[in-house]
Amino acid sequence: MQFCHLHTHTEYSLLDGEASIKKLVARVKELGMDSCAITDHGSMYGVVDFYREAKAQGIHPVIGCEVYMAPRSRFDKVHDIDNKTSHLILLAENQRGYKNLIKLVSAGYIDGFYYKPRIDFEMLKEHSEGIIALSACIAGEVPKALLRGDYDEAKKIALKYAEVLGKDNYFLEIQDHGLSEQKRIIPDMLRLSEETGIGLVATNDIHYLKKEDAKYQDVLMCIQMEKKVDDPDRMKFETEEFYIKSPEEMMALFEYVPQAIENTEKIAKRCNVDFDFGTRHLPAYAVPDGKDAFEYLRELCQSGLEKRYSPVSDELQKRLDYELGVIKSMGFVDYFLIVWDFIHFAKNNGVMVGPGRGSAAGSIVAYSLGITTVDPIKYGLIFERFLNPERVSMPDIDIDFAPNGRQKIIDYVVEKYGEGQVAQIITFGTMKAKLAIRDVGRALDIPYAEVDKVAKLVPFDLKMTISKALDISTELHALYENDPQIKELLDTSMALEGLPRHASTHAAGVVITSEPIVNYVPLQLNSENFITTQFTKDTVENLGLLKMDFLGLRNLTMIHKTMKLIKQRQGIEFDVDRIPLDDKPTYDMLIAGDTDGVFQLESSGMKKLVKDLKPDVFEDLGALVALFRPGPLESGMVTDFVERKHGRQEIKYAHPLLEPVLKDTYGTIVYQEQIMQVFQVLADYTLGQADMVRRM
Repeated sequence: MQFCHLHTHTEYSLLDGEASIKKLVARVKELGMDSCAITDHGSMYGVVDFYREAKAQGIHPVIGCEVYMAPRSRFDKVHDIDNKTSHLILLAENQRGYKNLIKLVSAGYIDGFYYKPRIDFEMLKEHSEGIIALSACIAGEVPKALLRGDYDEAKKIALKYAEVLGKDNYFLEIQDHGLSEQKRIIPDMLRLSEETGIGLVATNDIHYLKKEDAKYQDVLMCIQMEKKVDDPDRMKFETEEFYIKSPEEMMALFEYVPQAIENTEKIAKRCNVDFDFGTRHLPAYAVPDGKDAFEYLRELCQSGLEKRYSPVSDELQKRLDYELGVIKSMGFVDYFLIVWDFIHFAKNNGVMVGPGRGSAAGSIVAYSLGITTVDPIKYGLIFERFLNPERVSMPDIDIDFAPNGRQKIIDYVVEKYGEGQVAQIITFGTMKAKLAIRDVGRALDIPYAEVDKVAKLVPFDLKMTISKALDISTELHALYENDPQIKELLDTSMALEGLPRHASTHAAGVVITSEPIVNYVPLQLNSENFITTQFTKDTVENLGLLKMDFLGLRNLTMIHKTMKLIKQRQGIEFDVDRIPLDDKPTYDMLIAGDTDGVFQLESSGMKKLVKDLKPDVFEDLGALVALFRPGPLESGMVTDFVERKHGRQEIKYAHPLLEPVLKDTYGTIVYQEQIMQVFQVLADYTLGQADMVRRM
């Protein structure tokens, strides 16, 4: 007899589920099961990650959610009445069920949020197709009625759900974690099943992987509630049975009702939801006067090309035509029109826009449209690094706006494409090494000074882990080995390290869709009451949705204010795009280290590098910014670059063909474009093939 866990909380039951998705799926497989569900509290944050991980490990994924049912309407919000919610497990049987599930979960946050995201019976009735429901834990409506001693009410509730969902789509859930309340109602649940014909299903309310992990989940709940483990009146799990039990353990627990075990596998086999990672869902740009979108794009580009370059050479025209052909063949015509449109709006409405960043600067189409202001021809930038016809993936144009105008652009996009078709993107703050130690220290009631000392012994590095810190810091390792309290602190912190701690809004990401976003992904409201996806930016992109990065850059505000002051005080219309790039006084200022307020050149380390390099051409500044990162600094690349510029080190090329590629950077490979060019000139790769190598 096989068994499947259908009531499972992962790390995305924030500060409640201690089981990380990867470890959870691995444990399920280790125990010999071939299916598992994800049913996090109120949200669907982790369903795509769970699906991908389950598929990768050969486990059949069941997509679901443990929703909160409002006692009345989800719109009612009266204290001490409407905050008393009940739990209900919803599983998506098919694609229709998945679409209904994301609409239910989204409504729970957007319409029904009151302490928790709540749905109501009317909404469930409206979106019941393709949904299988379980009556949930002792916080479910049926168990709560039985605990009150109201068997008739419990029966009435069960029949109501069975009628709406279909008798074969609603199950009475029985659990046994050693709780007296559970043992008390199991006979009534069996009687209910017998009298109504509603099937039984056995579950374990999973919150952690193994029995010994209960102590870590307990600390996690303390962090959530801002309590200490020794607080006598805090909420806590009464037993240590909320782990991933083996099929044998579950069969032994429920040997008196084998059909409840059998039904888990039957339900799992019925639930088949697949995610489509191959289809793009780009919105169509409304082209004026019924023109063809590609021809309109071509017109805009041709006009822009003639403004940027005069006269337009055959080579420039050829490059433009090539890029347009690739854009058309890859289906991104609307993408470029959408980006052009809101940047055009920004520039016409007093919002300062950055010159462009990243690989998009390699496109002459982007330059002709005014999306970027860096000449890709002059600086030898490569289109294939941005958009490669041999690797179909969404283009990614990061756009900087002055922060005080960023919301104006978002509002414009919302107005143009529809409120339900634009959303910001969720992100999750995680329990990184230092934060985990401080959080756990508070929960364990360890004196602040001791916790602070331990946290400060963890080296500062964005990728630092506690395990790595123990290897690096002899003092930290000594404390771990010799002080039992510090050992407990660090062991617990390592168990919780990396778990999502809270949800927030991505600083830049905005999604625009052709249909209402809720048709594709679950949604919620952020702290500013703006619609936000429940999936992170990578997941949103993987599902084929259009994600734009609207970045707020304070330096643009500073530049804009400076331009206004120049006009006010000097009467000069100052155009920042026309600043000469060979201005000697500017280079003299930089060489002197007078770089306070100069974007990306302000730090003490960068000031030293500028003084050492003594840049006198614009290309040196680009190389400075590219090289000032840990890898080049630690490998000696930066020193080589400086020494070669000043003739103190011989410039050597591994092959004469590399000289044109590496001449501007003194024989040093600084840019990813140079890697592509190396493969092009030495191995006769196309730039598309060279881009594939670059990405390895």
